[in-house]
Amino acid sequence: MRSPRWLRRLGSSLMIGAQSVSAASKGRINSYDLNDQLLEAGPGSFLIVLITGIAAGTVFNIQVAAELSRQGVGSQVGGLLAIGMAREIAPLLTATLLTGKVATAYAAQLGTMKVTEQIDAITMLKTDPVEYLVVPRVIAMVVMAPIQCLLFFIVALWSGQISSTALYQIPPKIFWDSAREWLIISDLPFMLIKAIVFGLLIAVIACGWGLTTRGGPKEVGTSTTGAVVMTLVTVSLVDVLLTQILFG
Repeated sequence: MRSPRWLRRLGSSLMIGAQSVSAASKGRINSYDLNDQLLEAGPGSFLIVLITGIAAGTVFNIQVAAELSRQGVGSQVGGLLAIGMAREIAPLLTATLLTGKVATAYAAQLGTMKVTEQIDAITMLKTDPVEYLVVPRVIAMVVMAPIQCLLFFIVALWSGQISSTALYQIPPKIFWDSAREWLIISDLPFMLIKAIVFGLLIAVIACGWGLTTRGGPKEVGTSTTGAVVMTLVTVSLVDVLLTQILFG
């Protein structure tokens, strides 16, 4: 009995990921393509992260600050927002955004190259397609995911402070004092560790699904959808594990 195709593709993706990490550690990096991928995962995605960060911080406050104010503990809004964003919301939402923005591009690009036999041509030129195509994308995501996560966190906190002051008359000083009191020194490094792991998973699965695309051009769309679904499921499961390890 053959194993499901998605399981075989996941295994292939993990092998591709291990090969790309090994190649990167040995300095075998396509620096020309790396610049393009850094722009795709970084500045090309800043706007959507910025807008979502503003919305997340504001909505969180609308939901939480109103209730805490009714309970007479509105002064704790900043701390609750800070730990919620640092420990869970910022890394997970950033990973979701990057999956939709970047992983789809990776899977579609590599899937198209696979079905049009460009990957075979690269191999015939005695060039390793993993080193040439996957390594720059993996590095770009590992570098840019924590930067995007930190941007999300900062923007969400500022939007939370502004909305709590405007809507619930919580003074900025009280908000920031509460945030400093609740956050512990390890929260931000652990948040960035989550973001790095998620960035690695996004790149590896998206590239793996792209390189294992079979058939004609119609299969590219199927591979792209499958890559997004598998990435979101994997990131969610790994998030549970990392939360238990880092914050349990």
